[in-house]
Amino acid sequence: MNKKIFVWIFKITVFFMALTGVAQMPIFKRYYIASIPGLSWLSNFYLTNKLHYMLGALLIFLVMYLATDFIMSKRGNMRLSRCGKVRAFLFAAVIFTGVFRVIKNLPYVTMDPFTVMMIDWTHLGFAILLGIAALIALIRGRSSYFESGRVGTNAR
Repeated sequence: MNKKIFVWIFKITVFFMALTGVAQMPIFKRYYIASIPGLSWLSNFYLTNKLHYMLGALLIFLVMYLATDFIMSKRGNMRLSRCGKVRAFLFAAVIFTGVFRVIKNLPYVTMDPFTVMMIDWTHLGFAILLGIAALIALIRGRSSYFESGRVGTNAR
C-alpha cells in the first residue's frame, strides 16, 4: 500500500475514532455542538456507537498491518524510538480495553457495575493518554515512531 495513502487513512481513522468516542458521552448535545449545521449526527448515540465499532475494526486492521509489516520486513534495520514505544503501548492498551468494552456491551454478558466502570474509565484514560502523547510528540518534533537516522515511516 502507498505510504502516504496509508498514513492519511490512519490519521482519519484515529480522528474519527476520537470524535465518535467522545460522542458516546452526551457532550455534543449538552453543549449545543450538535446544533451546528452538519453536526447533528454527533448527538445520535446509536449511530456514533456503530461508527465507533466499525472504525475500531479498521483501526485494529491498520495496527496489525503495521505490526506485521514491521516484524516481517523492517525489523532488522529499524528500531522503535522511546516515544514510538510509548505510543505503540498506548495504542495497544486502547485497543485491548476497547475489546473489553465490546464484550461488556454484548447482550448476554453481565458484569457488575464496578467492573463496567473500570473498563470504561481505563479505556477513556488510555485514549486520553494516547492523545496527550501524540500531542507532545508533535510539539517536540518527534512524530516518527522510529529512531532518527534509520529508514522508517512517519505513520502516526
